[in-house]
Amino acid sequence: MMPNPLPSTTPDGGNQRLASIERARQAVMQEHAMLPANLVAPWIERSWRRCISWGHQTQDSVTFNPVSQQLAQATLHANRQLVQSAKPILESLARAIVNTRYFAILTNAQGVVVDASGAIDHADPRAHLITRVGADLSERSIGTTAIGTALTELQPVWLHRGEHFFQDTSHYSCAGAPLFGPNGACVGMLDVTGIDAQERPELKHLVRQSACKIENALLTAQHHSLLLRLNWPGNAMGSEADGLLCLDADGWITGANRVARQMVPGLTGTGLAAVHVSEVFGLPFEQLFDAAKRPAHPLELPLWSGLRLQAHAIARSHDTPNLQTPAAPSLALRDVEATMIRKALDDARGNVGQAARALGISRATLYRKLGAKDKDPA
Repeated sequence: MMPNPLPSTTPDGGNQRLASIERARQAVMQEHAMLPANLVAPWIERSWRRCISWGHQTQDSVTFNPVSQQLAQATLHANRQLVQSAKPILESLARAIVNTRYFAILTNAQGVVVDASGAIDHADPRAHLITRVGADLSERSIGTTAIGTALTELQPVWLHRGEHFFQDTSHYSCAGAPLFGPNGACVGMLDVTGIDAQERPELKHLVRQSACKIENALLTAQHHSLLLRLNWPGNAMGSEADGLLCLDADGWITGANRVARQMVPGLTGTGLAAVHVSEVFGLPFEQLFDAAKRPAHPLELPLWSGLRLQAHAIARSHDTPNLQTPAAPSLALRDVEATMIRKALDDARGNVGQAARALGISRATLYRKLGAKDKDPA
């Protein structure tokens, strides 16, 4: 069993804070009463009650699962894209907190450690055991922590000392934020933990900002032909405040970051394979690829709601679609495309599926192009 003193004082004079936590613990865990307001955050109370429902008791010893080399390697293999995308952000985060006695932990969506960075004292089992790749730090395994709570609540959290469920983990203070992948599903979380450290709730903002950077890195690492950087007119572009959309060569949305999902109607769910960019913006998708040839000029994008966004279109050089070949104006591109479609349909004797295969596009894309062609003025 690890040492578990709950300190009565903190360097920032947190006697009152710790006393409030202790009153909340007594109300929930001993008296089974309704929690008085403003003692702890609501998500902490919910986590405590989940732990109680699983039969946990606060005085139970916390035994971290053993991690074999085989388990560590399997964990790294299964999460290699997350680890690779997060690596530079983790290193930057570690530099930011190097003098605070905090370190960073990255987990997958199940709360299993996939990487750690920072000033980790491996001679201290309280630090070593929670930073091993393959260690299970889920809520069911070790109770209320920033890791389990962030993954359950799907929002950034801050926990200090006794806000952790078990007495064994009451020496930790931690901030956590969930990570969402290109399709909107939770893929893991980012945590910053200190041991017997001064309370620093501002770390929740730092972790949330770093989590956004990891999400953007995951998004841009996936296969795409065009990246759209979005923001509202009048806002400077080029920061984590931008929405990001990835498109394939036919204009299908293959991924979006959290900001884009908040800006653009129709992107709130998971699994964007069936959403075409023409369904969210009121202009032909070919114009987006044309705009990538003029990167110095932001594009104005009309949403079907009547709102407008500004965008920068950035082509991915190694898989740029034919629509981006330079020198041809938009009208000429449409004429060439219409000729190719007519020829493919003639060759296929009107069989749309066969014509689509010959053109290397989907049947849905061909139908959409046929519809757009019919709407063009004669």
